Amino acid sequence: MHGLRRKSALVTGASRGIGRGIALRLAQDGAIVAVNYASDKSAADETVALIEKAGGRAFTVQAELGTASAVENLLDATQAGFVEHAGSSKLDILVNNAGMKGFDLLDALTEETVDSYFTVNAKAPFFLIMKALPLMPDGGRIINISSSSTRMASPPSIAYSMSKGALEQIAQHLAPVLAPRNITINTVSPGVTVTEHPFYQDPQFRKWAAGLSIFNRLGTVSEVADIVAFVASEDARWMTGGNIDASGGALTALASPQMAEPVDRELSGGSDDLQKLSRVEDADILEAAGLEVVNQPTA
Repeated sequence: MHGLRRKSALVTGASRGIGRGIALRLAQDGAIVAVNYASDKSAADETVALIEKAGGRAFTVQAELGTASAVENLLDATQAGFVEHAGSSKLDILVNNAGMKGFDLLDALTEETVDSYFTVNAKAPFFLIMKALPLMPDGGRIINISSSSTRMASPPSIAYSMSKGALEQIAQHLAPVLAPRNITINTVSPGVTVTEHPFYQDPQFRKWAAGLSIFNRLGTVSEVADIVAFVASEDARWMTGGNIDASGGALTALASPQMAEPVDRELSGGSDDLQKLSRVEDADILEAAGLEVVNQPTA
């Protein structure tokens, strides 16, 4: 329960959804957590309040990754917070969870949109890692949150999935560079995971989405967070450069006909439903199936 005592962690995009769950779990295990958010301060404050209510320690840090100077500003604020709350500026655990999620019709996909995906989902995490390394002691942990959509056919998610595929390469190629310092770097790839998004209140959608897992149910945020907590722990010291599947076995069904037409098969509204998805303002939609919101950065 307290394997991360005296450890410090930065979780990006931690105001809600999977990021919040990871922050809560790392704090439960004893770490002091910097809760990063892009714009939703009230949600980030709620994450901190939940951590403190459970006896943990946390503080918020604002930075919209993908914008100018965001990485530097985030690290400066994180260091200051750790000094204030823990008396040290060291960063033991970095979780790159923030990302840009989207559902894009292929004939409407622009170069600017693709550039935005790569800037937020791959470039920002890479430079955050590189600039955070001087703060990280030997034996640190770096965990990148990707998506099982990188290994499933979902045409409307092609730009998002390409950028997450690039993110996955970071761990593979940096692992041997970081090994002399006993710093591990891994990727965790969630699949269908229930969050606060209202889409998960729709019984028809839940039934369809549950079918993507061989367990025939939806995953939970806590199940993904448990996996991340293990990878962040001392017990995972022999794991590096890997990509851990957290999809509930969805990757064993890559040829599933559901993946060919995820919207038409169960939502049955054609283009009207696509447009409805495009207008949703909250960005926690089913990643594995490609039913994400158009160009919405996570909080």
